[in-house]
Amino acid sequence: MTIEQTIAHLQSEFADFPDWEERYSHIISMGKGLAPYREEFRTEEFKVKGCQSQVWLHPSITENAIHFEADSDALIVKGLVALLMRIFDDRTPKEILDAPQDLVHRLGLDQHLSNNRTNGLASMLKQIKLYALVYSMTRTT
Repeated sequence: MTIEQTIAHLQSEFADFPDWEERYSHIISMGKGLAPYREEFRTEEFKVKGCQSQVWLHPSITENAIHFEADSDALIVKGLVALLMRIFDDRTPKEILDAPQDLVHRLGLDQHLSNNRTNGLASMLKQIKLYALVYSMTRTT
């Protein structure tokens, strides 16, 4: 499934919930499904800057893709992290870098999250793209 297809699938999934409270609960339940985060990566090096809550994002580079492990200390943020993982985990750097910039808007998250949460989500997305950029640059040299 491409990133665009994953976004469309998430849009459809969110449309199944008639109100924002149900979507919010769904996002939280997504976070509960994240794989346990390894304690050795719960460090400043992997902490996402710009998030109100604590968020950790650890990339593992495979031959063709980037695998992410992630966690947060806040339930809703952990759910948002899980949502981003559904979109970006195990993708090539090119796929990540070519992903649409209006992702948060397309999923309708900007309408219901606080400015701090929206900014934190943007910081997570920026960090994911930064990892992809660094990886793509190291692969060409």
